Amino acid sequence: MKKGSGYFRLLCVGAIALLAAGLIACGEKAEEAKVAPPETKPAAPAMQPASADGPKTGGTLVFGRGGDSVGLDPAYETDGNSFMICDNVYEALIAFKDESTALEPGLAESWDISADGLTYTFHLRKDIQFHDGTPFTADAVVFSLGRQMKERKIKYAGTGWEIPAQERPPEYWVSMEMDDIVDGIEATDDHTVVFKLKKVNAPFLANLAMDFADIVSPTAYMKDPKEFIRNPVGTGPFKFVSWVKDDRIILERFQGYWDKAAGPYLDQAIFRSIPENSVRFLELKTGNIHICQFPNPADIELARQDSNLTLPTQPGMNIGYLGFNLTKEPWKSNLDLRKAVAFALNKQAIVDNLYQGLGQVAKNPIPPTMWGYNDAVPGYMYDPAKAKEHLQKAGFPDGQGLPEITLWSMPVPRPYNPDGVKIGEAMAADLADIGIKAKVVTFEWGTYLKRQREQPEDMDLFQLGWTGDNGDPDNFLAVLFDGMASEAIRTQWHNEAYHQLMVQGRETIDQNKRAEIYKQAQQIFYDECPNIAIAHSTVIWPAVNSVQNFKLHPTSSVRLKNVWMK
Repeated sequence: MKKGSGYFRLLCVGAIALLAAGLIACGEKAEEAKVAPPETKPAAPAMQPASADGPKTGGTLVFGRGGDSVGLDPAYETDGNSFMICDNVYEALIAFKDESTALEPGLAESWDISADGLTYTFHLRKDIQFHDGTPFTADAVVFSLGRQMKERKIKYAGTGWEIPAQERPPEYWVSMEMDDIVDGIEATDDHTVVFKLKKVNAPFLANLAMDFADIVSPTAYMKDPKEFIRNPVGTGPFKFVSWVKDDRIILERFQGYWDKAAGPYLDQAIFRSIPENSVRFLELKTGNIHICQFPNPADIELARQDSNLTLPTQPGMNIGYLGFNLTKEPWKSNLDLRKAVAFALNKQAIVDNLYQGLGQVAKNPIPPTMWGYNDAVPGYMYDPAKAKEHLQKAGFPDGQGLPEITLWSMPVPRPYNPDGVKIGEAMAADLADIGIKAKVVTFEWGTYLKRQREQPEDMDLFQLGWTGDNGDPDNFLAVLFDGMASEAIRTQWHNEAYHQLMVQGRETIDQNKRAEIYKQAQQIFYDECPNIAIAHSTVIWPAVNSVQNFKLHPTSSVRLKNVWMK
């Protein structure tokens, strides 16, 4: 995206405090404010070079994915299938660069940070319209983020809108404790928004580049708040056309898109839901879709041998895990039982046979490429003898006295889990070897997510995972596992020492000190075993040769703005 003339101001505001913190750099060759540390490198370009003729306008791209979206209001969704649509319909104040978690201007052309780190002033681009023809202004920013606040301390530049009461909590906003961070949001004029923070928050800028911070059309939302989830209106390069549930979502090029420097080039983008991995890959081979999300690992070699296909690839900034229902016994208080399950799982066999080598065994809940990773933590490696020892200490020798448990397995492939049901079956077999009987259970994806959030009594173990949103350890360790922060945290682990480390991590600016905090947190995580890290996957989405300039992103965003068809 183009950098605004005021962009260099962003880099130099609060220079003494922020340069010391390592957040931004000023000088002859200034860099954008970035979250990714120096050792975190963008993936190498994975697509074929553009043709000599350059990008061409026109054509329809069909994207084959493993499941449907749950909803299309970015404030209320948490799943990748929903966000990949939001990635193209909406935009946020700040954006991530291609193939990186480095930050660049989005709807804000520049921003200033006060020396004390408590005031963020965003200078917005002008002459931008939402898909419904209404203007993008500072009031729209106040509305979009203010509606997520529990206590709405907001001020419009004009009359604004009366935001309806929340019918359900905005899960990202709540789980990231944004109500404890943001004190107020004010539009000081049509193109200036000021955020006042209650305390210093190191990941704040990166958080505002995430999907939950997308800016929606207040006018469209207020027409029917309940139905906005199915009728999204943003400022993005593509606008929503239609949605046939469990079949397809159709987007079309937004002719009034503000950034004339590049894209969008496609006339249409169609997102088809094709649950079976093998069927989805066959659709790619026959040309019925152009990009295949999450093929079976065994099909990757077939794709390599096909001259009509390319293999966009991205090292996974992700984690697939197995969680315990920590709201009920015996999982809540029986550490030995949790450790018995952890030692019983043959994670290497799962990676070898089901990930087919396209991944690595996880020992921590953050990927090893992320700063703050604690390599000294041993992890729970496959050891049936130790598993049986812990099972006996837990009071269930050889599984006696422990009733059959449920193992909830994901119904759709995700970047961190290629086949939830098969992996669940493999896990159940491993548990049977030490005497634990586990029944594999699954549901439709939306139902799975909804019921899991409720921590139902009939759930013992559950599969889930995460692809990082912003390149910061806080986005894994706090958002996924700090149950003391919010009831919205899906794992609901309550540990005071861990919680305090999460608070310190967010309120500490120095990245080296933050890294040490997160290393301590990973040691506590290992000691208490509230969750079992299974694997980090390598993401490969085969595409036909006619697709040009499609790049995978570390956050698993699907960005089609600059994609074109040859």
